[in-house]
Amino acid sequence: MAVIYNNETNTFDEVIEALMVATNCDLEEAQIETWEAHTFGKAPVHFDSRTTCEGVAAVIKSFGIRTDVEPEWKE
Repeated sequence: MAVIYNNETNTFDEVIEALMVATNCDLEEAQIETWEAHTFGKAPVHFDSRTTCEGVAAVIKSFGIRTDVEPEWKE
């Protein structure tokens, strides 16, 4: 899964735009995920294969947002 982290640099609108571009989600989903990252410090934003999530993370990172790709479930 691709995960984003809260930061003090990007605005809510920038994060929402990045999520919509990277994951092709709608406005409502991007707003919820942005709020979750702001409130809890991080938020999962995309679930797919590692390769797909790495592509999503690269797009999000291009907006200046910290992101990681990690397993959905801890082994």
